[in-house]
Amino acid sequence: MNGAKLAGLGMAALLLLYLLFIVQYALVLIGVGEPVAIAMGVALIVLPIVGGWALAVELIFAFRAERLLKLLTTEGGLPVDDLPRLPSGRPDPAEADKTFPIYQAAVEADPDSWRDWFRLGLAYDASGDRKRARWATRQAIRLERATRR
Repeated sequence: MNGAKLAGLGMAALLLLYLLFIVQYALVLIGVGEPVAIAMGVALIVLPIVGGWALAVELIFAFRAERLLKLLTTEGGLPVDDLPRLPSGRPDPAEADKTFPIYQAAVEADPDSWRDWFRLGLAYDASGDRKRARWATRQAIRLERATRR
């Protein structure tokens, strides 16, 4: 298991522990019996439910995206990562934007290909557009799941 995955799982575990403490504190507030304390306790119970749901959604997304990455790596279908890097180690977005049309054209040519959608997601990510990268990756996950049915 790589360091990023361990760090992510560690953060998820800490968040889960935090959410458990919040629920415990919420139950104490509800037990006080005062209307304001009860309202605060109920709100504190709702927040961990929302937080737990968000954590679960993100973990499922990450595991599914990693699965597609492994499939594409095994097939030899990953794009060559030869983009110049910024001092931070991230690809230079200006240079990544120059290669983007290749992946966009591939998706337009075959919109049902999860592989092309996943590569488009990687291109968006290299360009620094995280929102569209996640959207394209979700499309790839949906299409790949449909091919398994």
